[in-house]
Amino acid sequence: MDAALVAFAADGTVTHWNHEAARILGWTADEAVGRTGLAGWAVRKEDADGIEAALAAAMRSPGRQVHEFALLTKDGHRVLVRTQASAVRGPGGRVAGVYCAFSEVHTQMDLERSIALSEALFEDASWGVVLVDADLRPAVVNAHAARTLGVGRTALLGRPLGDLLAQGVEELECALQHVLAEGAPPAAAELWVTLRSEEAELPRRCWRSGFVRLASPLTEEPVPLGVAWLFQDVTEAKRTEQDNSLLRFRAHQLHRAGRAAAECPDPAEAAAVHLDFALAGFADHGLADLATRPAPAPYGAVADDDADDAYDTYGTHDTYGTEATGDARDRAGALAGAEAGTGAGRGAGCALVRTLASPAGAPGPSEAFTATGIPVPYPPGHPAFQAFQRRGPVRTSAGAAPAEGWAAARHWPDGTVHGLCVVLRSRGRTLGVLTFLRSPARRPFDRADADYAEEVAARIAACLDLSGAASS
Repeated sequence: MDAALVAFAADGTVTHWNHEAARILGWTADEAVGRTGLAGWAVRKEDADGIEAALAAAMRSPGRQVHEFALLTKDGHRVLVRTQASAVRGPGGRVAGVYCAFSEVHTQMDLERSIALSEALFEDASWGVVLVDADLRPAVVNAHAARTLGVGRTALLGRPLGDLLAQGVEELECALQHVLAEGAPPAAAELWVTLRSEEAELPRRCWRSGFVRLASPLTEEPVPLGVAWLFQDVTEAKRTEQDNSLLRFRAHQLHRAGRAAAECPDPAEAAAVHLDFALAGFADHGLADLATRPAPAPYGAVADDDADDAYDTYGTHDTYGTEATGDARDRAGALAGAEAGTGAGRGAGCALVRTLASPAGAPGPSEAFTATGIPVPYPPGHPAFQAFQRRGPVRTSAGAAPAEGWAAARHWPDGTVHGLCVVLRSRGRTLGVLTFLRSPARRPFDRADADYAEEVAARIAACLDLSGAASS
């Protein structure tokens, strides 16, 4: 037995004494068996009466009795042990003696702490705990982890991790294999994952994870039993941290752009500087198109414009300016173009002429275009026309599976899958449209991006207005 064991006959004679008892107290079985009681050799005489009374009570009581005694080792040292005593009954139910199993208190307390910790982790912990076996399959899952993964505790057992995670499973399995081979990493890791049950919406989550290699304590050489994976969902904190970092970066870019533009003698050059600084970490391409016809009335004024009325009648509006889609958009753009008496490059009663653009091929500074007056051949209902007519941002995206020619149909550089159009306004007038474009390597534009784009557009519009490039 792992625990020490001593047994007494009904008269108090020691009948059994195992190897663990010999290890703890130093008395061998030959020296212990046959003695009457423990007094004077395994127990001090001062403590003998209490111990004998407890053993006698155990013979008279059902079940096990737990006590803590101070026993005496062969070399004279006292050792505190925790005992479990129980009566031994003969064939007729008559008490034949008592056995007493004991272990050192500190060893017993360590064991009880380990058991209590395990039970607490798998029942009451506020973070996820998953025991993964050597085959990288969950073996034990606590309640918090089951709730986080969105399945029952037993439903996870024995299933490959790929059945649970749509994204991030390769990184997780790599971490588990490393821990099995090398041991626990020195610091926690942050894993971005997507649950397979929510794959359609792709709500990526960040789990701060710690790993501990488990080895059997019952073997001479450590045998890996698996890995204890502890994790906590820190998605909101990470997103807040990323948002704050992004805001600081964009504010810094605006500050640097303002300082650099202030040194430009030509306002048009200053506008190009603003565009270059805005593209860093934000978009792949930037285009500035100015209206050649008189700008609409200031925002809020009532304009008697048939084209605007036609668009309001047939257009499909979104509350925050996503691109109008379908036949309604095409009819609205065509009717607006017809009312304005224009062909390609006209919509919402205006024609847009390219004034400033970033290079579509090799990277380089944005450059201004010669004022030819030739409009860009945007088709009716183009997002730039929608932004100009609405005087607000318009976002558009090719979707998960971009159709071939999607960018070419909008006269945007090849590889474009996301677009954001915002108006250039200065002195109460809409001067044109500023367009930012992204490739598939970047995510679609969101509302925070639109706010930043409008801030950049306001600075570029002021520069273009000052340069006289905008028609008055």
